[in-house]
Amino acid sequence: METRPLEGRKGPAPRELPPAVGLLLSMALMNVLLYLCLDRLVTTPRGPAVQPGRCPPGHFSMGQATTCSPWLSCEQLRTEVRPLKRVGEGAVKTVFLSEWKERKVALSRLTRPEVRDDFLHGLRMLQALQSEHVVTLLGYCEDDDTILTEYHPLGSLGNLEATLNLAKYRSLNTWQHRLQLALGYVAILDFLHRSPLGTLVMCDSSDLPKTLSQYLLTANFSIVLNDLDALPLVNHSSGALVKCGHRELHGDFVAPEQLWPFGEDMPFQDDLMHAYDEKSDIWKIPDVSSFLLGHVEGSDMVRFHLFDIHKACKSQVPAERPTAQAVLDTYQKVLNLLRDTATSQSREML
Repeated sequence: METRPLEGRKGPAPRELPPAVGLLLSMALMNVLLYLCLDRLVTTPRGPAVQPGRCPPGHFSMGQATTCSPWLSCEQLRTEVRPLKRVGEGAVKTVFLSEWKERKVALSRLTRPEVRDDFLHGLRMLQALQSEHVVTLLGYCEDDDTILTEYHPLGSLGNLEATLNLAKYRSLNTWQHRLQLALGYVAILDFLHRSPLGTLVMCDSSDLPKTLSQYLLTANFSIVLNDLDALPLVNHSSGALVKCGHRELHGDFVAPEQLWPFGEDMPFQDDLMHAYDEKSDIWKIPDVSSFLLGHVEGSDMVRFHLFDIHKACKSQVPAERPTAQAVLDTYQKVLNLLRDTATSQSREML
C-alpha cells in the first residue's frame, strides 16, 4: 500500500526552542552528569571501607589504622614478636610487654598447665567478642599457649588515680571525664549481658581491686575489657544459671546471692551453693562507679543524680535490679543533663 504524505493534516506547526533555552538546558544536564561523576569518585573508596577497630572476623587493626590484617599465626608470633619485660602475672597467664614491627604489644603466656582450660576459654571469648569494648586481639598460638593483644601503657583501671595525678592527664580529672569512664564501664556490662554469645556474667569480680584489674585504661581515656577468662553463660530460657568459682565468697562487694546462705555454723559446700544470673554484676555497679567518680568538684552532684538508680542496683532481690541497659540509659541522661546545666551557667556568667 502506498503511503501518502500527510499534507492535508491541519494543526499548529511544531515550535522550536530558542537557542538560548536549549543551551541552558544542555549546560544544566552536563552539570548534573558532572556532579554525579564527581560524587561517585569522591564517595566510592577504591577498596573495602574499613573503620578503625572494625575489622572482619579473624582480622585486626591497631590505633588509627584504616586497614585490617589477619591475626598473627604461630610462626609469626615465634619469629616476629620480641618479649621485652614481664609486666603482669595472674592465676591464668603471665603478660610480657613485647615488640612487633616496632610497635609495643602485650604477649600473654599460660602460667601453668592446670589452668589451660581457663586460658583457652579466655581466648575463645577474645575471638568471639572483638568490639570497641574489648581489647584488640592481634594473634594467638594454641600450640604454644600464647595470645597477643594490643598494649595499653596506662595499664589497669586500678591505676586511675595515679594516672590522673600525672601532669599530662591532670586536665582530665573532672567529673565529666570520670562520669564518662563510669558510663564506659556500664556499657561493657551491657555488652556482655547482650553479647553475640548470649548473656555473659563477669565472674572475676569478687572485690573492687580484682574487678578494676579486669579492665584497661586506653590512651584516649576510655575503658576496654582485658581479662575474659571467667565469663560463664546464663541461659534464662533453659534455666541455666552460673556460679563464680567453687570457693566461698565474702564481703559486701559481691551480691547477696553470691554469699553462702546457710550461716557460719554450716561449712561451705559448693554443691549446695545456689546459682545466680547477670544481676550479680548490677549489684557491683554503684561501688565501681563511686571509685571512678572519685572526689573531685562536681562528683557529689553526679552521685546525687545517680542515687535512685544506684539504690535500685542494690536491691536484695536480684529480679528487682535494673538491667545494665537501663543503668546505661540513666547515666547518659545524667551526663547530658549536667552538661546542659553547666553550659547554661557558663553562658549566664558571660
